[in-house]
Amino acid sequence: MDVVSVSTFHLDHDRCSAVVRSRDPRFDGWFVTAVRSTRIYCRPSCPAVTPKVVNMRFYRSAAAAQADGYRACRRCRPDATPGSPEWHVRGDVVARAVRLVADGVVEREGVGGLAARLGYSTRQVERLVSAELGAGPLALARAQRARTARVLLESSGLPMAEVAFAAGFSSIRSFNDTVRAVYAATPTELRAAARRGERPVPSGVRGVPGVTGVTRQGTVERPVVVLQLRLPFRPPLHAVSLFGHLAATAVPGLEVWRSGRLARSLALPHGSGVVRLTPPEEGERHVGTELWLEDVRDLPAAIQRVRRLLDLDADPEAVDAHLASDPRLEPLVRARPGVRLPGTVEASELLVRAVLGQQVSTAAAATHTARLVGRFGRPLPAPLVTDGGPTHLFPTAEAIAGADEDQLPGLPSSRRRTLLTVAGALAGARLDLGPGSSWAQARADLLALPGIGPWTTEMVALRGLGDPDAFPATDLGVRVVAGALGLPTAPRALLSRAERWRPWRSYAVQLLWASGDHAVTRLPDRPTQEMP
Repeated sequence: MDVVSVSTFHLDHDRCSAVVRSRDPRFDGWFVTAVRSTRIYCRPSCPAVTPKVVNMRFYRSAAAAQADGYRACRRCRPDATPGSPEWHVRGDVVARAVRLVADGVVEREGVGGLAARLGYSTRQVERLVSAELGAGPLALARAQRARTARVLLESSGLPMAEVAFAAGFSSIRSFNDTVRAVYAATPTELRAAARRGERPVPSGVRGVPGVTGVTRQGTVERPVVVLQLRLPFRPPLHAVSLFGHLAATAVPGLEVWRSGRLARSLALPHGSGVVRLTPPEEGERHVGTELWLEDVRDLPAAIQRVRRLLDLDADPEAVDAHLASDPRLEPLVRARPGVRLPGTVEASELLVRAVLGQQVSTAAAATHTARLVGRFGRPLPAPLVTDGGPTHLFPTAEAIAGADEDQLPGLPSSRRRTLLTVAGALAGARLDLGPGSSWAQARADLLALPGIGPWTTEMVALRGLGDPDAFPATDLGVRVVAGALGLPTAPRALLSRAERWRPWRSYAVQLLWASGDHAVTRLPDRPTQEMP
């Protein structure tokens, strides 16, 4: 089956049915298959007996299938697939809306808040999203609530009322009715099945119960919930270059690589968190994830941030096929299939780190950032600080903007002014780098700030916003490897040569980074990979 990236794929009945008959897992997340005779919807790779073609109906989203009265297959768990790669690569208003819904904006601010963030009316947003996904923002949020409830039911021992509240339901009745409608089982039955070992297929998200420690808010003690999850992705995934980059650029106090795992702190809407990530072994289709949360309502937001950090919703087949068509890159793609963009949990954080990394080495940038974190970052609650892990949250833009220049030692005066300028722009909402931001507008706003040039802007677009077509042509690492491959090294000439890599220039950059001899090309204590 050819790799596709068109938004109308789910409307092609013949092509979709061919994918279902082949059980091709590459298309999990692209669409779901509803079976009229059973009123069940499945992922394309469902291992169950293939239904008759005349009984198949295809939907762009699980929410659309649920809205038409279909319930999720218990065998293939279609709600536990990687997200559609289309929302990962598109920058239009619908893609921005989907990313904001996934980040929990509808739960926290309603559809009106979602529309305000996008700069559209509520009616326009509902119309645009429904036209493309077959379901509006509220239906998407409902599907996410059901998915969160299932994860908590199966991976924690929380009382039912707390699960309902954490998943975003307004009442126990709504919680019970939604779970029963989506999964054809009551919450109690879902939890009992999990305890009997009736788990989802290996690519699903699942967990192990656990509650440990307390944090204190005023005079109230709150438990810290620990969840063990498995976050799915589309293979292949070149774990060495992804986790190697994140480990090499780790900031002490904020991120720690230890015992083969990456841990980092998370500032979430309702509290703090820590995530520990284990690179997948050969043949695995998930990333081992351990989440420590002050407030379980933050589970969806935490998962979404981790997926952005690791670029887990990418379509590596499409990326590799396109980049390998260039003879200069083909050997690199063959040696390192499935490179991912080393992202961030917050684009605003990446911007600050990029400013601190201007014209200095990776080690120096980490040192400067660690000083900033230690001085202005909020310490994590004691129960979240374990095993030599992270100790602080990244400083807020408000905290940095309120600093005096003399509180930023070790930086040139021009860098200090730039840092305070960008922090002020973020704190004053004059610069939007959130998951629903416009990539084009963000670039324009960044370039308008004193001290921000093309390199910083493209690095923020690539690693902060997840734009798949960013290209920092002046980056030293990119130019060194490009020269070794016989490609131009002058920024303007290299930028011109990179035109043939569109719309995946960001992945070309990561491929070049992964092919050098820098520390980002390997996991700690492992030898450097040699460039073919």
